[in-house]
Amino acid sequence: MAEVQRYAGGELVPGEASLVQELPLLLRVNDRELVTLIASPHDLRFLVAGFLRLQGFVTSPEDFLLLSVCNDYGIANVRIRGEIPANLKPVLTSGCGTGVTFSLPGEESLEPRSPNNPPVPAVAVFELMKRLTLLCEKYSKHGGVHSAAVGDCEGRLLLHAEDIGRHNTVDRLAGEALLRGVPLEGSLLVSSGRVSAEMAAKAATLGVRLIASRTSPTDMAVTICRKAGIVLIGYLKGGKFTVYAHPEQLALSHP
Repeated sequence: MAEVQRYAGGELVPGEASLVQELPLLLRVNDRELVTLIASPHDLRFLVAGFLRLQGFVTSPEDFLLLSVCNDYGIANVRIRGEIPANLKPVLTSGCGTGVTFSLPGEESLEPRSPNNPPVPAVAVFELMKRLTLLCEKYSKHGGVHSAAVGDCEGRLLLHAEDIGRHNTVDRLAGEALLRGVPLEGSLLVSSGRVSAEMAAKAATLGVRLIASRTSPTDMAVTICRKAGIVLIGYLKGGKFTVYAHPEQLALSHP
């Protein structure tokens, strides 16, 4: 808890407030310092595993020969099969605190999802966002934390993650799914934060069918989702939403 002063009735009143925690985590892979991730200090194995998965460095739990995280020193030591490319070019993304990625797909590398899949029921999207909101209210003691979840077309929530960075929540979901053996192909992703190009690209890598947010997507995210065949929904609240990509893949109904 931190001592604060709250303004009310024309005066400052002493009080206490809980603070959002953040941790710089140095990621060392095969004895090479790769990147420092700024994240919430919980379940960091999922974050590390998901980050490496979405960079294309690992594809299965068996690719990890060592996965060790020390919160006290802020270091993750990882050893994987194969080698990390020598000339990586980091890209600073629009994630909270500025995210880092080594791979954003070009439009030519995006492969549309199969058009033969049955449409996604809108009621399932509303249900997943409702479940995500309830989880946030249950576990969050303060604001300033983003949340995301993946679920299925029946509205069943499969995995949930929270972090100070909205891009980190997708990494966490990808890592937990990898380590727990949860398939994400054809899943639905709901998020509390803005949908950036990085998040859309990661969703495409995971085979996500739909992304929905309580706020807006960026123009690059819209382009990626249109190319990849991903349904993209923004401003999902109060029984309403805006569709930015592939409305034909939705089965409309009232929540």
